[in-house]
Order: sequence, then C-alpha cells, then structure tokens
Amino acid sequence: MTTATTARPAPPLVEPAAPSYRFFSARVTRVQRLSPSFLRLTVAGPELTGFGVGGADQRIKLVLSRDGGPVRQLLSDGPGWYQEYCALPDSVRPFLRTYTVRAARPQLGELDVDLVLHGVEDGRPGPAASWAAAAVAGDPVVLLGPDRPGTGRAWGVEWAPPAEGTLFLAGDETAVPAISAIVEALPAGRRAVAVLEVPEAGDVLSLAVPPGVEVRWLIRGSRARGEALGPAVHAALCELGVAAAAAGVEPEDVDLTGGILWEVPETGADGCYAWLAGEAGMVKALRRRLVRDLGVPRSSVAFMGYWRAGAAEGS
Repeated sequence: MTTATTARPAPPLVEPAAPSYRFFSARVTRVQRLSPSFLRLTVAGPELTGFGVGGADQRIKLVLSRDGGPVRQLLSDGPGWYQEYCALPDSVRPFLRTYTVRAARPQLGELDVDLVLHGVEDGRPGPAASWAAAAVAGDPVVLLGPDRPGTGRAWGVEWAPPAEGTLFLAGDETAVPAISAIVEALPAGRRAVAVLEVPEAGDVLSLAVPPGVEVRWLIRGSRARGEALGPAVHAALCELGVAAAAAGVEPEDVDLTGGILWEVPETGADGCYAWLAGEAGMVKALRRRLVRDLGVPRSSVAFMGYWRAGAAEGS
C-alpha cells in the first residue's frame, strides 16, 4: 500500500532587513605601524559585539572630535541622526571620515581599521591622519556602522562580482585596505589580479592570498599619482585576455566638480569584473582606459572615487 503525499511549497526567500545605523563607543586596544604610510588600529568594546558585519570592502565612519572634547553625548541613534548631526554648531560638530573594516571579530567586540597617514610627514595631515598618528591604546573612539549583519550596499559593501569569470582590482594606497580584505577572502582557485600603487617600497604589505590570486605592487615614488598604475592596469588586462571587441566606445564623462565619482553595477556580468578605487581623477582615467581602450563593458566596471585631490571629505 502506498500513501500519496503532497509536496509542500518551499518557503519564500526572506531578504534580510536593512540595518539601522548607530554609533558604537569603543577604545583603541592596539596601534600597529604596518609601513611608512599604513597604520592599523584595533578598536574594541562591548558595544561592538552588536556591529553588523557586511563584507570584505565594508565602509564605516570614524567620528572624530573637532575641539578635543568627547563626542558620543553629541550624537543620538535612530533615523534622524544625520539631521541632528548637521544641526550641531560648527565649533563642536565632529568630523566623519570613511574607512574600510580590514577585519571584524564581532564575537570579541573587535574591529581592525587600516588608515593611510596622508600628510603626516609634510605637516599637512587631515583630522583623521592627525588623530591616528597620535593614537595610543586606551584612547576612546566612536564609529558609525550598521546594527545587524548582512551584505550589500545598505551595509556599505560594493564588492558584487559574478559567480564566474576573472576578477580585476586596482587602486592607490587609499584602496589598499579594501582590496587587501577582498583578495584575502576569495575562494582558492578563483582567478584574480590586483594592481596596487603605493607611495614607497616600504608600503608593500604581505597578504595571505589564496592560490589563483596575484597581487602586483607599484611604487609611485616621485611620479604623479596613477602615472605607473595606468599602463600597468592596461598590461595586466591584456595578459588576462580581456576582449577588445567593443574598444573605442567612449564612456560617459564624469564631472568631478559636483557630487562624487561612484558607480557600481548591481552584479557583475560573466567575463571580467573590474573594481577600481582611489583618488577620483585617477579612477576616472582608469575607467576610461578599461571601457574605451580595452572594451570592458561599463556594466562590469565598479569604480569609486574615495577622495579627490585638493578637496576634504564632506563632513
């Protein structure tokens, strides 16, 4: 005797709820000088056990005092935090500076954040570089991030490659923390090439990349930013056999005087997926080289102007 059974429909997929952003109070627990240009800060605290880890290139904001005083009591969590922040008097409104989570250990309430010490040597550092260069274990720190785990843009994550195909990444030193985290997290056997331009030879970092991933370091020295990177990017993509059938297509121009340079496809198409980040003018030139000269489809190029020469970050 057989008994007929009725198959139950699979439960619908439930997208994770978008996070709310909140301020996390923590303290610096370790300061590690990685190289002449890079500094790693480990920050920790009980509140960070609730930090919403999002992915390899996850962005957060450090909240830095403008007048040397504490900042947490100036800030309130919730959907209206930004309006309240903007309403603060200029004299006390904290600086917000964007950085990448280099590593997260939420079970321990710890994050590693790598910073570039722009301008410290020549006496023209910004507020974040000044604070980082003077940081010692025990210093209080406040950061802004999501309150629950997930992935995607709501978590400050732009890395969205296709399931198959070659991966290509390029950037200056400001992109090194994000690219380092991405390539270290790739599965073994996935073909990827990263080309990184750094100020000096001492800034070449040791990365634990899996088989199939190649990292090429370029030393800028006295050359202009991107001068070495452009030709190296072109050569690497040619080595990878990027099709040039659509070469000659002029990408839509981007005005660097207004807004930010930021365009990320929802997900990369099969083939070659490129991820470019760093100084906006340099990234614009790299994107033009990929799309116009090498025929990489715009839909396969994620490009992000992390900063713009001669301009400070907005808040």
